[in-house]
Amino acid sequence: MGVPAITTTTTEQSFGKDPVKRRDSDNFANEYIHGFVEKWDDLIDWERRAESESDFFIRMLRERGAKRVLDVATGTGFHSTRLIEAGFEVVSVDGAPDMLAKAFENGRKRGHILRTIQADWRWLNRDVHTVFDAVICLGNSFTHLFSERDRRKALAEFYATLRHDGVLILDQRNYDTMLDAGFSTQHKYYYCGEDVEAVPEHIDEGLARFRYTFPDGAKYHLNMFPLRKDYTRRLMHEVGFQTVNTYGDFQETYREEQPDFYIHVAEKYYRPDEEHDEGTTHV
Repeated sequence: MGVPAITTTTTEQSFGKDPVKRRDSDNFANEYIHGFVEKWDDLIDWERRAESESDFFIRMLRERGAKRVLDVATGTGFHSTRLIEAGFEVVSVDGAPDMLAKAFENGRKRGHILRTIQADWRWLNRDVHTVFDAVICLGNSFTHLFSERDRRKALAEFYATLRHDGVLILDQRNYDTMLDAGFSTQHKYYYCGEDVEAVPEHIDEGLARFRYTFPDGAKYHLNMFPLRKDYTRRLMHEVGFQTVNTYGDFQETYREEQPDFYIHVAEKYYRPDEEHDEGTTHV
């Protein structure tokens, strides 16, 4: 831990001859190539994202008494750095070596030495050997897993990494609305870059293929699985999380079609005398 990953030298993303048919969990490393990673912070504007989120995640963690946090999708280090500055002890994980190196670099710029681990979520406990009060998986990252077996395995690994009363905070885009009514967003919460366009080129029940266009004309793509909200919540319960509360764009009360993102707060704490809390509030 604490040593930045070796970056790759790949200069082009790899999706094969028919990118719409590329639907597997293992391709993410071919998507987060060095050039894309170098532009990622233009897409995710740190200052505007911090303003949009306010203290939501910090408050969620403090309300549950969390001190040690495992950031399993650190990306370029935004949340790891914010949580360190808020007083949490953080370990930063990512499966993409270029992302992990960029996170380490960003941490250094802000005076922090990130404790980093390169790991695949499906075998997380092979590389992470301690327990944490909280696991966070943010930035729509969980949608890189394309098979239900992979999703169940990753959630089980998150669960095993937590203390007996730990909490998992996981977010996802509002794919329900995209699938049922088409894509429409103001990029208000996550994709905050002023001049960056992030739109789906293709979406069906098994694939959301997004195109990211930057001011200099550079274009990159990500292939992701369009998770439906209730499906994600069901998997969390089935893996063992007893309570799952879902927020829409950091609000507990929301209309189904409005949020850009859902945030699931899943608690491991076992209450033997209580039934499962389905936990989503609507108006």
